[in-house]
Amino acid sequence: MPETMTNTRKLAHIAILSTLSFLLMYLQFPLIPSASFLQFDFSILPVLIGLVTIDLQSALGILILRTLLKLMLNNGGIATLIGMPMNVVALGVFLLAMAFIWNRKPSLKNYVLASVVGTLGLTVAMLVLNYIYAVPLYAQFANFDISAILGLGNYLFAMVVPFNLIEGLIFSVSFFILWSFLKPMVK
Repeated sequence: MPETMTNTRKLAHIAILSTLSFLLMYLQFPLIPSASFLQFDFSILPVLIGLVTIDLQSALGILILRTLLKLMLNNGGIATLIGMPMNVVALGVFLLAMAFIWNRKPSLKNYVLASVVGTLGLTVAMLVLNYIYAVPLYAQFANFDISAILGLGNYLFAMVVPFNLIEGLIFSVSFFILWSFLKPMVK
């Protein structure tokens, strides 16, 4: 965090970035046509901006605040209640990779490494969380048993893994482009 940033200014930035992140959650679209229920959005971008302009704790705060806004103001019921905790974990894993690998020693090499580690980390997290958490809960509470419909292996390896790998790639490329434009203004 720049030394000139006061606590009030820091809180204002966190509030603005949390709101932007929340609003970006409205712009969702599927990445895999056969799995249209797996929705992508760019809400990670303000979180990553918070990481590089403020600090890791603030970025995590932005992630949590935008999640609370989603739960309070745009709750889609059981899908939101099951999906949002998974989303926080996956984005948190990606954020931590960016924080510990790239943000500490910024370079193109470290950015690529952080992007790969973050993408693989969020993919593994979502694979595990879908297997032990989401699939059983959707079957129990939403009468949506993906195991019976597609088969658990088909769902996990033909939909969840590709979706999250593509998602991580899009996060990495889009933030790289965004930060390239913002960096001169922030400095």
